[in-house]
Amino acid sequence: MARVDSKFHLVHLSAKRAREINGYFAHLGEGLGSFVPPLISTDTNKPLSIALEEIATGKIEAGEPSEEHVEDPLAFIEDDEGDEAS
Repeated sequence: MARVDSKFHLVHLSAKRAREINGYFAHLGEGLGSFVPPLISTDTNKPLSIALEEIATGKIEAGEPSEEHVEDPLAFIEDDEGDEAS
């Protein structure tokens, strides 16, 4: 808990990292290289346990998303409607 600001943030961060680790193990033989392997060596092979250990050791840090440039995901709809009306 010392690494994150709330229990919810810890659960969210660990679940996200556990999905990444699980994806790495699932695609291990395919050689895709798009998944990050576990950042620590541990005795367990459970993705959630590995994720929590990574957070506890400081390998994974919680960060706030930047809101500098936020695009409207529905902007393309407005553009299409304007083209059809002309």
